Amino acid sequence: MTKTRVDYSELVVALQEGDDAKAAELLSELIPRLEDYLVVAMSADENAAQECVQQAFLDVFEQIRQDKIKESKYIFSYLIKSCRHEYLRYAKRQHRFKYEEEALNELYEPEEQVKNLLDKERQRILKECLEELQEKSKKFIEYFIDKPDATTDEAVEEFGLSGANVRTRKSRILSRLHHCYKRKSNE
Repeated sequence: MTKTRVDYSELVVALQEGDDAKAAELLSELIPRLEDYLVVAMSADENAAQECVQQAFLDVFEQIRQDKIKESKYIFSYLIKSCRHEYLRYAKRQHRFKYEEEALNELYEPEEQVKNLLDKERQRILKECLEELQEKSKKFIEYFIDKPDATTDEAVEEFGLSGANVRTRKSRILSRLHHCYKRKSNE
């Protein structure tokens, strides 16, 4: 069994002195370990682990560059903590923007929300007004509500009335509904 390194103080020295070859060698050993830690301990997926390790290392590298690392022998522990915190921030950001596809389709702008509420209120009032009509008138106007593109000729055929009677009846019923709607919407 090979013993895994815990002391990466050489990395701090290599980065401070600009020894790119030594730093690259140590990083090629260290970065996969940090990614594995996130995958195993934090249940991160591979891409998230890579992204978080990279960001955490950049943050730690900045600390090293500014000579803010006091005990270089604890750099591995510091990197582990940085990766864990970076992953927790990442998961929080991802969770904030995770929406069900259906929920995205139901998001409305505020003016649309108001319009939808008004539409529901209008429909409720219209339904009440329809209930006040006589059965014959209600059946007649519901035909046009169900078939908004119906022509007068189609209604003549459906109800056995003349074209003038269809237009007159439709106009009178709509007028009653209009007055009923105005009355109920002002209550």
